[in-house]
Amino acid sequence: MEREYMNLPVVRKLAEKEQVGWRNPKKLSWEESKGILPVTASEVEDAKARLARFAPFIQKCFPETKESGGVIESELVPIEKMKELLNQEFGGTIEGTLLLKKDSHLAVAGSVKARGGIYEVLKHTEDLALEAGLITVEDDYSKLASDECRKYFSQYTIQVGSTGNLGLSIGIASAAVGYRVVVHMSADARQWKKDLLRSHGVTVIEYESDYSEAVKQGRKESDADPKSYFVDDENSKNLFLGYAVAAGRLKDQLTEQGICIDEEHPLFLYIPCGVGGAPGGVTYGAKEIWGDNVHVFFVEPVEAPCMILGMATGLHHEISVQEIGLTGQTHADGLAVGRPSGFVGKVMDPILSGEFTVHDKWLYEYMRALIKSENIFIEPSSCAAFEGPLKLNQYEETRGYLQEHGLLEKLPNAVHIAWATGGRLVPEEIRREYQNTYLEE
Repeated sequence: MEREYMNLPVVRKLAEKEQVGWRNPKKLSWEESKGILPVTASEVEDAKARLARFAPFIQKCFPETKESGGVIESELVPIEKMKELLNQEFGGTIEGTLLLKKDSHLAVAGSVKARGGIYEVLKHTEDLALEAGLITVEDDYSKLASDECRKYFSQYTIQVGSTGNLGLSIGIASAAVGYRVVVHMSADARQWKKDLLRSHGVTVIEYESDYSEAVKQGRKESDADPKSYFVDDENSKNLFLGYAVAAGRLKDQLTEQGICIDEEHPLFLYIPCGVGGAPGGVTYGAKEIWGDNVHVFFVEPVEAPCMILGMATGLHHEISVQEIGLTGQTHADGLAVGRPSGFVGKVMDPILSGEFTVHDKWLYEYMRALIKSENIFIEPSSCAAFEGPLKLNQYEETRGYLQEHGLLEKLPNAVHIAWATGGRLVPEEIRREYQNTYLEE
């Protein structure tokens, strides 16, 4: 029997490795959405409070967070010169304000994964510490950095499957607490990320196959050890909540910069997407705050568009990009995922505005453009975000979305945020290698 999903125009385009702009046909208003989602605002508030309790511990373990009082947060910066360059040299028609959310420069792990990954490690640490009587929730959590506590945590193991950045955040944070850490890494992961993890005393197990296999094997090994905890990037609500906290902080930053978001001043977020946890969490948090005044688009590589495939077919984690003839292999190592998170895809069904896909060639072109215009380096996979504002008004589907929601005339007042997901920890020689990489489309 023929696979019916191949009759969908968007799936045929994905199979041909075409760049696409896709609008989500299942999207509902925020009023209709919020009552049917398996996540609540109170859960995000709980995560926010937990991170506040851990701030003294974070500050003690990671002195670079001293200035922020143990809060791991990134800058939100205007990139007007980049906007001009995208319009002049890349055929863009971007109106309004273009900003960069520099999760690429987050303390500790240098990527968006410093949010969800570190949060999940801290949540597990709190659960163990409260159970063992090492702390109460009223205590100063910096006491968890003591030798006595580290010795207690050393009997436990944290494991995770990763293409790179999640492994870095889990590995660095878990090692700081005192856990034994095992990161299962796919063939796509960059060597420097493996080397950096090992320098923190983390055990790295490498697989010839892709990300999904690394996750599967990591989960299997962890399940066999009663003292091991598996951070499940495909299904974890805790990871999701750690990312969702970002939106409230973004609101504060926009307010500090005098930027108003309302019906006449819409907000557009463009987030690179791998398995979906980080962009999904950020999306949910943003919808809780701005409702129908925020419009979120994910961006994926043409060889690994797993989230758009899962959402467009309605099959979510039950379909992989390999099933439509794609490899799942891309220069955007953090986005090299063949099968999406089923949990995240179902949460996104009523709230995600749409998606874009992008050829690897453009990741390097946008990276060079950002260095040239703003003197800011972010890793190639982060640069997928720029495809969104550049093409929002150019694809028939996404232009139709703008028309339907009465947004075309509001674009001069719009605020566009490209979410930079990683880059600070990239070694200098690798940065030079990236800057000298030129690909054919």
